[in-house]
Amino acid sequence: MAGPSHGRPEFYTSPVAFRPVSSASTTHDDDDAQSVQANEHVDATRHRSTRQIHHPRCGIGGIDQTKKSASIRPNAKKKNPWLDPFDQGDDPEMEYGSLFSDGKQEEDCRPPENPENPYGFLKFPMGYTVEIASLGLKIRGDVRRCCCVISGGVYENLLFFPAIQLIKDRYPGVQVDVVTSARGKQVYEINKNVRWSNEYDVDDHFPDPADYTDMIGILKNRYYDMILSTKLAGLGHAAFLFVSSARDTVSYIYPNVNAAGAGLLLSETFTPDSMNLSEGGYNMYHQMIDWLGRPFRSVPRQPVPPLNVSISKKLKEVVEAKYKNAGAVKGKYIVIHGIKSDSKASMQSRGDIDSLLPIEIWDEIASVIRGLTPVFVIPHEKERENVEDVVGEDASIVFITTPGQLAALINDSAGVIATNTAAIQLAHAREKPSVALFCSDDKAKLFVPNPEEKKCAIISSKTGKLVDIDIEAVKTAVQIFSMPMAIA
Repeated sequence: MAGPSHGRPEFYTSPVAFRPVSSASTTHDDDDAQSVQANEHVDATRHRSTRQIHHPRCGIGGIDQTKKSASIRPNAKKKNPWLDPFDQGDDPEMEYGSLFSDGKQEEDCRPPENPENPYGFLKFPMGYTVEIASLGLKIRGDVRRCCCVISGGVYENLLFFPAIQLIKDRYPGVQVDVVTSARGKQVYEINKNVRWSNEYDVDDHFPDPADYTDMIGILKNRYYDMILSTKLAGLGHAAFLFVSSARDTVSYIYPNVNAAGAGLLLSETFTPDSMNLSEGGYNMYHQMIDWLGRPFRSVPRQPVPPLNVSISKKLKEVVEAKYKNAGAVKGKYIVIHGIKSDSKASMQSRGDIDSLLPIEIWDEIASVIRGLTPVFVIPHEKERENVEDVVGEDASIVFITTPGQLAALINDSAGVIATNTAAIQLAHAREKPSVALFCSDDKAKLFVPNPEEKKCAIISSKTGKLVDIDIEAVKTAVQIFSMPMAIA
């Protein structure tokens, strides 16, 4: 199964055999070894020899001591000081060959999996048949399997979509899996880049021991090359990532003393500005995204892709039946999202709690819509009676709890009027015009940067409370949805 290694330079080669040294001979040769090392040090200092050590298999060149150290990047981020306080990073004078050392990784060229075997083919544990493991995993840092442990609900997972697309672009052929909460798992119904999504309450400080050990076993059995975590890690969460046996463990850490000891178990750490990572808005993961897209030798910095979602045909058919039963027509209705409710399906952000309005205000806003049907999205059936009492029995009401159905509803609409919920980000992903209502200008700038490019009108409250928003300003902004109908 392993076979000889000659003739296959792209695979792992056998390690160099080391001659065992007995304890008796060690003490006998101590003086001779020290004198030889001293002479070699003097010769290297005086003559500066230019000899190179070249590996015949992997193409790694040696050290050219005649070159100057002018290629040192003074502003380069140092590696994790907890792992090795004396590690100054890569040697600037080291020369690499062309094999597995430069450029992006290639698609996985392994033989296809055996469809008749329920366990797959060539999926062996670490340490077995290592010939099929590319040397790029060690030399170039290739990533074949990546796991993303994401803290938060629908909104936080939705804003992580650009990071997942960045991973797919930076590491071609990578398989991306996700571990997140039950609400966050629903988001990946509209993400084509995720292979598996597992439900696990990452934010639970005292998880059930059975669930905890079961998730550790799942992560270990998949043999990930890299694990990313957006949960603020202390020593406990860092240990959870460490025992997964991944090569690279990357996570945010607490910005205070609670992070003590976490850096010992993590390959890379990011310190946020506050205890609530969601307060960063749309770019809440900018530190991790900057690290993922970093340049590497001849590979330039990977640009950050925009937020994008994929909606299946079956999902569109289910939602189309829903809004047709409510009396709406495709392309001729406005989605209204953000009705005040205690349901978890409101899809709020943890960084903006004040992001829901009572139905009385929504009724006043919807009264100025002309030529289009306002469709009120309720997160729970118990809100239907309240909407009918205020708006009327003939109101178009759609009960939607999943982000996938909400995205399909927005995709067939003429626009969106919403508070700071996932509906605003989904409207931008589907390039629909929108009116966003925020409790303050600061929140609007954080969650909707460059609103003009996204065809989004921002209306902010002057008092810092969303309920005090200027209704007349909202009514004026809503008129943009009636203009195409008047022209038609």
